[in-house]
Amino acid sequence: MEKSLFAQWVDKWFGPLSRKVVETINGTKNPLTYLHLVMLRPEFSTTLKWGSLSSNNTMVSADVVAMDSSLPLKRRDSLKKYEGDIPKLGMKLYLNEKTMSDIGILQRTTGQDNEIVRKLFADTKKVTVGIYEMLEFMFLQALSSGVTSITDESNPGQEIRIDFGHPASNKFGAVKKWSDPDSKPIDDIERITAFARTKGDTIPYIYMDRTTFNSFKKNAQVREMFAFSLGFTGTNVPIPSLQQVNDFLTSNYGITITIIERSVTFEKNGERTVKTPWAENAVVFLTTQQIGTLTYGRLAEEDHPAKQVDYQKVANYILLSKYHKNDPIREFTSSQALVLPVIDNMDSIYIMDAEEAVADVQTEGDANFSYKTVSYTKASVLAGIKAAKPTTKLLITSTDAKMLETINEFSEEQIALFEAKLVASA
Repeated sequence: MEKSLFAQWVDKWFGPLSRKVVETINGTKNPLTYLHLVMLRPEFSTTLKWGSLSSNNTMVSADVVAMDSSLPLKRRDSLKKYEGDIPKLGMKLYLNEKTMSDIGILQRTTGQDNEIVRKLFADTKKVTVGIYEMLEFMFLQALSSGVTSITDESNPGQEIRIDFGHPASNKFGAVKKWSDPDSKPIDDIERITAFARTKGDTIPYIYMDRTTFNSFKKNAQVREMFAFSLGFTGTNVPIPSLQQVNDFLTSNYGITITIIERSVTFEKNGERTVKTPWAENAVVFLTTQQIGTLTYGRLAEEDHPAKQVDYQKVANYILLSKYHKNDPIREFTSSQALVLPVIDNMDSIYIMDAEEAVADVQTEGDANFSYKTVSYTKASVLAGIKAAKPTTKLLITSTDAKMLETINEFSEEQIALFEAKLVASA
């Protein structure tokens, strides 16, 4: 590699334009929104490793203590830590011989400075935004599923899978799929927020994708409760907008819904694919909108720069480079970063799959119970329910429908306890 063929332009414009790209991304002029910049705080890692802490950070009350008495000792919160190496992100683009010839012609033409700058530095924005796009994909994927997974299918570099340790006790399904006209999404929300309160968490924020929200707002229970809040008594109940839904939920439950509408374009071997990072049907319940860190490290090339390369450092963690190569002649612009969106305290994040619900048709009155198309003895089903929920008041005489409803209220942790007790019918 050699110095840029347009050194005088690089010296003058590479730095200011690189910083301008970041300022635009972080400001209000950018048409794309990056939630990872809003919901994560930057954190420098001296070890090039990331760490995610999770704790049952429950506040307990002080005791009333008699004068001259010793203070009672309380149990300290338990901590879990997930950690690993920060992955390297990067990409590069080049100006081909035709574009470089065009720039050469413009240089010999008076009054074409703006066009030269536009052509020469167009890739600066692309390689910078490319880092942000990958970070947003990784963040939304982790927020909606607890895992970041970049596979070889769409990524020409290294495959990664990062598990932030979302507990099975905080993962739920719906009692009935939200696409089912008879479902009760408000009841599902109340169920999960009530569970969160038992752990000392208050839920003011819910995130979901557009498809899930469309099922939510069209649901009969949602429309009826919305109409009742307005004093509407007609039969043609309107479908509320997002603003109307949020006004209703904020007034009654102190909750606001945010819709995630995001896709990211990947390129491998010249083929482009568009992927949606948000896990399908995921409804995420948050106690706060500050949920982790954007952990970054220092690149080796910063300490060992190539003399023939022009560098610019932006956003604390993105290193931009400009240089050229011959045979064929090309002007390159590249970006690289050691950075990862890290979500902390997964113990206080709750995820529900709005389309996950067992819906087997039951035959009431017999000794069997159908679960995921398999017939089990009703006695074993009741034993499983009691193992998962010792406080249940269900009896062997309870209806299959009531048992099914209880099962669908379970978390993934409870489902594992339940399924361990099942015995297939003869």
